[in-house]
Amino acid sequence: MYNKAETSKIRTEFWIAFGQYMKPIPNAEGRRINWPNYKTGVRNIYFRMKAERDFASIGIELGHSDEELQELYFDQFSLFRKMLEGTLEEEWEWKLLDQNEFGQPVSRIEKVLPNVNVMNPDDWPEIISFLKPRIIALDEFWGIVKPGFES
Repeated sequence: MYNKAETSKIRTEFWIAFGQYMKPIPNAEGRRINWPNYKTGVRNIYFRMKAERDFASIGIELGHSDEELQELYFDQFSLFRKMLEGTLEEEWEWKLLDQNEFGQPVSRIEKVLPNVNVMNPDDWPEIISFLKPRIIALDEFWGIVKPGFES
């Protein structure tokens, strides 16, 4: 069992390693990017990557506090579903008005890799291999559809 400090240190080491691994890879526009802290540039739309004790995940999170606007964004993404899943080369799970870890309503479009543990460095290559192609594909997709979400 790990204490809080050890857990935090290991998680930080993972994200540093992931960032270093991704650093030489430019975004779809050819620019340098901080992949672990990807910024969509549109308020309340986030690309979230998680590495936990029993899974890793990547997804689009819609966090607008107004549930109607959140649903509108979700519907907008639904219009691009075939393009998104074509770019990703796989289907993702779509969850309208789910809850985040703080109990707030969020909508998610995500993919989960079960049975990996960020606390086990032996799992890091599998987690990185899961996250890398998906965040790159999300960036490519976002470069095309982002103008439709900017106000």
